[in-house]
Amino acid sequence: MDAWRAGYTLCSFYHPIGPIALMDSLVVLLLLVVGLRLLNMRDQHERIALLGQHLGRYQIEKHMESLVQGYMRALGESDAQRQLSIWRLLASAEHDLCAQVSAFVLDFSKEDEARTRISKLPLALPFATRWWSSQCIDARKLLSLHAHALMQAEKDQPGQSPKQKAFTFMAELFLFQHSCHWFCRSRIVASARLLARHQTAYAQVLAAVAPPTREAYLALLT
Repeated sequence: MDAWRAGYTLCSFYHPIGPIALMDSLVVLLLLVVGLRLLNMRDQHERIALLGQHLGRYQIEKHMESLVQGYMRALGESDAQRQLSIWRLLASAEHDLCAQVSAFVLDFSKEDEARTRISKLPLALPFATRWWSSQCIDARKLLSLHAHALMQAEKDQPGQSPKQKAFTFMAELFLFQHSCHWFCRSRIVASARLLARHQTAYAQVLAAVAPPTREAYLALLT
């Protein structure tokens, strides 16, 4: 008798998942996904607005595009004298860009640390920088690293050809841009944009920057 009661009690709590219950579960899951997406968008909009507030005071993006186009023109020039004159013009553009980036980084460094965190997680999660600060990078330090790296790349190194200098400077620029996109979105999105915009993978850029940059960058990420 006791066994029968136990079996009856167990069965009374067992309900096979039917079409309606399954549909309810899917609706709840969909609402959760939409809710997370909306929270994520809100978080990202705040970060985009913060970075844009500082970048808007400068013309870094314009200088970057102009400089990269100049590099492409110099590398495609067959006449040695014309190529040399282009390299000389680009040296001035590099200096101007470094000055703009340094001013921007100094300006951004005045922000509070809690607002400048970058999540190390590959995917963006809503407000992850607030509830998982141990898995975050300080964007102020990361951008300062890039500013210093660009100033070093601007300098003429012994035995370095203008072509080698251009490749290193471009790699430093692309990594700086990657960090800005990472701050606004996520590492995966930043890497995808880098590949789509410059046809260059994140790993390629990291391998092409100066060794001191790469060493300091990786140390900051660990």
